Amino acid sequence: MKKYDYILLGSGLAGLLTAYRMANDPWFDNKSIAIIDKELKNKNDRTWCFWEEENGEFTTILSKKWDTAFIGNHDFEAVFNMNPFFYKMIRSKDFYDLVYDLIAQKSNFSLFTDEIIDWQTNFESVLVQGKQSNYTASFLLTSLFDAKRLLHQTKYPYLKQHFVGWFIKSKEPLFDDTVVKFMDFTIEQKRNTRFMYVLPTSPNEALFEYTLFSEKLLEKSVYEQEIARYLKNRGITDYEISEKESGNIPMSCFRFDSQNTSRVLFIGTAGGWTKASTGFTFYNSVKKSKDLVSFLKTNKKLNQFSKRNRYWFYDLILLEVLYKNNERGAEIFGMLFQKNKIQDIFIFLNEEGTFYSDLKVMLQLPKWLFIKATFRALWKLV
Repeated sequence: MKKYDYILLGSGLAGLLTAYRMANDPWFDNKSIAIIDKELKNKNDRTWCFWEEENGEFTTILSKKWDTAFIGNHDFEAVFNMNPFFYKMIRSKDFYDLVYDLIAQKSNFSLFTDEIIDWQTNFESVLVQGKQSNYTASFLLTSLFDAKRLLHQTKYPYLKQHFVGWFIKSKEPLFDDTVVKFMDFTIEQKRNTRFMYVLPTSPNEALFEYTLFSEKLLEKSVYEQEIARYLKNRGITDYEISEKESGNIPMSCFRFDSQNTSRVLFIGTAGGWTKASTGFTFYNSVKKSKDLVSFLKTNKKLNQFSKRNRYWFYDLILLEVLYKNNERGAEIFGMLFQKNKIQDIFIFLNEEGTFYSDLKVMLQLPKWLFIKATFRALWKLV
């Protein structure tokens, strides 16, 4: 049995971002790397969006970008110019193609289609057991997510960002494709945090996602009924649905890094790479994968990689608020955008602010609600 230097379990965003960085770094040219998944990704199964300035790492595969954004609830609506930021959109197939085209040029990469059953570690290696074969490596990087540990703990609040989206096409030009709707809270909240997320990609095409931050999922038909109602209320009746997508993203400050060992590292959502308070994944994963590949070159034990920063605590506070007062999400996010510059919010949510700039953003939120949540969060650190 061949022993690899690294095995990457999972060919989703985190696994392929890490592979992409390894393939672009000459330090890994003499390292053998295996990617294993039960199904290697090759189609549009995800839509990733993120904000950053004009020149970014993945400019060549952007499918759309916007410089203007809408956010609103029943008390407040506004359209913001995001300069110098753009809100950028990537379809997953374009990303998958980019990575696979690169690693196809690398003789040190191997791809396997297999379903993983288990793995065991010893002093020198990790043995991975698949249904088709067994594999061994010095180090294992896995993005396979098992929600059991998260579900069976009660220390940290756990919400889900869940959604269903329709890509629709209309015969007539109905959409202003210069404006993205981040969060349209004008829909009925039903004692949850609910909003419509709208990405117009042309005057005749747009993605509409009915999204919730809550504990429980809905029946699929409910999401679709709400999308249809939203379109009808805006006079959009003559259209066809070209694609559908759905998702369920965990929102929690649970210590995912507690399961890491000297030879096994959980990455992606399984490793806590998803931004806990918003569910945003792409930009966080871009940064985390870059940090990880630099870390691997130090030859330190893998369980030394993950570090908490102050943003983990900020996320914990907001999740405490949304967990206890989920019906106030529209109010809270409305205040966040109403009382802060959108650029400051982006820097804050990208975890790139100073302590002073972070404080300015947070002080605009309902003080007593967040003070109580802060004490609850502090108690969890004990």
